[in-house]
Amino acid sequence: MISKTAMITICGRPNVGKSTLANAFAGEKVAIVSDKPQTTRNRITAVCQRGDVQFVFLDTPGFHKPRTRLGDYMVNVVRQSVADVDAVVLVVEPTPSPGPQERELIRSVRSARVPAVLAINKIDTVEPEKLLEVIAVYAAEHDFSAVVPISARTGDGVEELLEELAKFAVESPALFPEGVTTDQPERQVCAELIREKLLSNLEREIPHGTAVEITRFTERDSGIIDLEATIYCEKASHKGIIIGKNGAMLKKIGEAAREDIEAFMGTKVFLQTWVKVKENWRDSQSLLRNFGFRDD
Repeated sequence: MISKTAMITICGRPNVGKSTLANAFAGEKVAIVSDKPQTTRNRITAVCQRGDVQFVFLDTPGFHKPRTRLGDYMVNVVRQSVADVDAVVLVVEPTPSPGPQERELIRSVRSARVPAVLAINKIDTVEPEKLLEVIAVYAAEHDFSAVVPISARTGDGVEELLEELAKFAVESPALFPEGVTTDQPERQVCAELIREKLLSNLEREIPHGTAVEITRFTERDSGIIDLEATIYCEKASHKGIIIGKNGAMLKKIGEAAREDIEAFMGTKVFLQTWVKVKENWRDSQSLLRNFGFRDD
């Protein structure tokens, strides 16, 4: 029976494993992941329960120096998410070298007067004794409520991190029904799963210049879902690369996305995809709003 809740923001620079950690908390994929920076664009909610505590995690975009209006939006999402929560998890890599992103996030945490836990991720990639130096360096930067070494990929240390975060829970009824792991609409999850396959199959700048819009989402009496998606890119040359020779790349992306969407939806899915060009959409306020990037 839920009697407490904890609203926790997960923040950090790009590619430190924030979304992998959110998925580990939720117990399933609620946020897409890739080895490319700035994969997460919106704030993603991951929900999990331990004992009488319901945790609501806010997975945020990687904190970076923005170069487009989309980048400005992403950075603002991070700043807004640090305030009005019960605690913050700052995720860092196991290197004793805080950068400007970490220092700026620490300043935001200090300004918001919110408790923060340091999660040193990717501990499976370094020798344990090297963590002592990392802990010492970050302890000099901020008085963290706790420091927890973890591997979001393997799950090592994740339960220990939850135990520390449970200390910030407050008396409250459940914010989400039992069994719910995210507040994202199904359309948004499907669009994100398609974008994840763009990120994993395309190189260089192309995937960062793409957006996905679900234009049809209907369910048959049999439970089968018919899904149509439009992939937007910024250049005609990018469109050709996304489609590939004889449509091979688009087919590969679609098949991989369909498998993940079927796993998420728990039913068979028929997916059709198209590719259209929207030049410089990342700097267009109206297009950003159309694609769901809203400050309101």
